[in-house]
Amino acid sequence: MPQLRAAVILAAGHGTRMKCSMPKVLHPVGGRPMFSWAVGLARAVDAALICAVVSKKTDPVGKLAASELGGGAVMVQDPPQGTGDAVRMAAGVLEGFEGKVVTLYGDTPLIQPSTIDRVFMALEDQEAAVVVLGFESADPTAYGRLVLREDGTLDRIVEAKDASPQEKTITLCNSGVMAASADLLFSLLGEVTNDNANGEYYLTDIVGLARGRGLKVVVVTAPEDEVMGVNSQSELATAEALFQARMRAKWLAEGVRMSAPDTVHASWDTQIGPDCVIDPYVVFGPGVSLGAGTHVHSFSHIEGVQAEEQVSIGPFSRLRPGTEISAHAKIGNFVETKKAKIGDGAKISHLSYIGDALIGADVNIGAGTITCNYDGFDKHVTTIKAGAFIGSNASLVAPVTVGAGAVTGSGSVITRDVPDDALAVARGRQRDIEGWAESFRNRKKRK
Repeated sequence: MPQLRAAVILAAGHGTRMKCSMPKVLHPVGGRPMFSWAVGLARAVDAALICAVVSKKTDPVGKLAASELGGGAVMVQDPPQGTGDAVRMAAGVLEGFEGKVVTLYGDTPLIQPSTIDRVFMALEDQEAAVVVLGFESADPTAYGRLVLREDGTLDRIVEAKDASPQEKTITLCNSGVMAASADLLFSLLGEVTNDNANGEYYLTDIVGLARGRGLKVVVVTAPEDEVMGVNSQSELATAEALFQARMRAKWLAEGVRMSAPDTVHASWDTQIGPDCVIDPYVVFGPGVSLGAGTHVHSFSHIEGVQAEEQVSIGPFSRLRPGTEISAHAKIGNFVETKKAKIGDGAKISHLSYIGDALIGADVNIGAGTITCNYDGFDKHVTTIKAGAFIGSNASLVAPVTVGAGAVTGSGSVITRDVPDDALAVARGRQRDIEGWAESFRNRKKRK
């Protein structure tokens, strides 16, 4: 029977190399805070218990952790005394837990669930007491080295600054991720001391302690890109680029057509159905789902949008959160929507703002139309029922309803409900003054 799993997320680092007031683990990759990537990873591997260790100096991290995990699952490390001390702080939360525990980090957003599954499986399949996640590095200079025994098991972890010339030639490096049974992990941590130059308790010391008890320690490996930690803005940009490449490759493999994939920007939860076409220079913010056969034209920005099949969007559209688009609808160039439900086959072709609106099936909205949804204090809803035709340059002052099949004249300011199948015209009557233009030009010339 598979063992229960738990995860301890270490997120107490200050991230001073980020040169930013925002705590490091709150920086986003793919529109998602790195800390939330770690929580998502723990949930993806079916961790029954998840807890986080944060710093007193990074209160926003604690608030995010509490919102995602509950306040009882968040421990504050004060003062910071190393990774071993941080993991040891989770002992109270995991008291009585009889499963396996993995240590994760709030600044490693690219680790795949399948990798952590392999770490947990190695505890059982290889009968290991401790499993360390390692990687082969092209430039191992700054990393701790994993020193193996002749039988391929792990003998010890040597920090880069303590490595001998021979050990520095080792390219197998430590990612920091480790797993062990809960009782063994905290038993080993109880023996870790801070007798070192930094006066800290190192999680890596449990490898030597386990070996001292005659226990087996093994290494599971992952690609270097996958386990990279983020400690600077440059590394954050690298992580973002790796994430974007991963998403684009996934979409292409699923049949999404992109003529210039490197110009398309994804978010962590972007969902694109089969037979979709994504033109160059499209940005997806969080919360986007596109149905099959949808076409997004260039220079569109889409966030918090649910679209059904065969929808056309853009170019130069900005679709904001709360937009729901039914099948075969068209949202054209320089159209902005927000919190709008748009019916089957509706057309908003160009130069319009549609916010806080309910748009029925087969509605046609002319160029330059706006829903005046905000009175300075409250938002109000505009309803346009099925088959209505809104003339160009119309202003619909909410709350207002345009009935089914109704027509509004171009340039109208609609302030009252329009009955079904009616024509509403709300504009001044045209007046022609004969000869005025010629007289005006002559006056200007004489001056």
